[in-house]
Amino acid sequence: MAQPLTSAILTVSPAVREQSSVLFFGNVDTLFYLLAITQILLGAYLVWHGAQWLAYVRRRLHSDPGFYAPRAAVLCPCKGIEPGLERNLVALTEFERQNYEIFFILASEKDAARSVIERVAKSSRVKTNVVIAGHPVNCGEKVNNLRAAIEQLPEEFEVLVFADSDGRPGKHWLHHLVAPLADSRVGATSTMRWLVPNSGSGNLPTVLLAAWNAPIVTMLGGRAKNFCWGGGTAIRRATFEQSGVLEEWKNSVSDDYSMTRALERTGRSILFLPECLTLSYIETDFGGLLEFTNRQILITRIYSSKMWRAAALTHFLYCVTLLLGFYLILIDVLAQRPAFHFMTLTFLPLLLSAIRGVLRLTGVTEALPAARAQIMGQAWIYVVLTLFVPFLYVANFVNSLVTRKIRWRGMAYELISPQQTRIL
Repeated sequence: MAQPLTSAILTVSPAVREQSSVLFFGNVDTLFYLLAITQILLGAYLVWHGAQWLAYVRRRLHSDPGFYAPRAAVLCPCKGIEPGLERNLVALTEFERQNYEIFFILASEKDAARSVIERVAKSSRVKTNVVIAGHPVNCGEKVNNLRAAIEQLPEEFEVLVFADSDGRPGKHWLHHLVAPLADSRVGATSTMRWLVPNSGSGNLPTVLLAAWNAPIVTMLGGRAKNFCWGGGTAIRRATFEQSGVLEEWKNSVSDDYSMTRALERTGRSILFLPECLTLSYIETDFGGLLEFTNRQILITRIYSSKMWRAAALTHFLYCVTLLLGFYLILIDVLAQRPAFHFMTLTFLPLLLSAIRGVLRLTGVTEALPAARAQIMGQAWIYVVLTLFVPFLYVANFVNSLVTRKIRWRGMAYELISPQQTRIL
């Protein structure tokens, strides 16, 4: 009996295999059509959103910032030596208005950045101060630095301005960031970084990091639900205290997300200022690329889970659509069948994404005219390479599912919840 049965199976199996193959490829085709159409519709909407964002940027660039210029404290946590550090810190001393002081904050007196800060302070035309915060306990080092500085800040300062040591703001940055706070309805003003590879740093991880960061700037806008960015935020001191930001920071690793949560809880708005976009010149390796991108996505998962879920789904479906499209194109080419329809449906989401990149790049170069030539010289990073960074984002999202640990400036943390951080 065994031999006839085996023979029968072998006789039937080619037909079964052919039928299974037809069903499989038919289902794959259908899935791809659904995904591709979804991506095209979403891409068209995002192009419209990009055009709206560009219009908002242009309105802001032609608006009068006003004359509101209260006493401001510029708070800049520092740690270690990084590319361009001295030039970045010097930029904080060159703002056009004089009614401010700078507070450089270190966790330790022995920090390598101390010598750079002292050189900058000697040549500064505005008063600079150095605050030694000490080592953190159950919170991020940056958060601990900021808490220590604010708790001992003299009462004369009406506005708190937060800056990062890896940013290089322009001369009008401070005035434009603070002036809108004259409107009491504005809870805080904020901007975003724009990463530029250092001259000669055309290595793959550096340009990938610049491309990875670029889409974040269009998440902010005139009607968007904005969030604070720790490298460029201004807030009235009274608003800061009334919103309970210090309490929100107590066991947090994220200064900006926690401030955003505190402002949202009290119903205060955050105004995005594209005219204050901050250049950050970068140079990294693959380890640094993954450390930075994994950290940003995990922090987003812990502090803004709704945003994390939406972004994870969007990037995942985009990547699946492209992979399915390329797969079906390859199958048709190998079978010598026309693949034009698959090529078209795969290409259109890429084209729409490239158009968004052009709109974004146009707005950024208009907001940063002094750096326009340099940014446009690397336009391929922000238009072409961004088409494929969603695959890096997916890797970051997967990483955020399997661990709650990050590394940040040489320290390791476990993010248990928005209100609980463990230093490892």
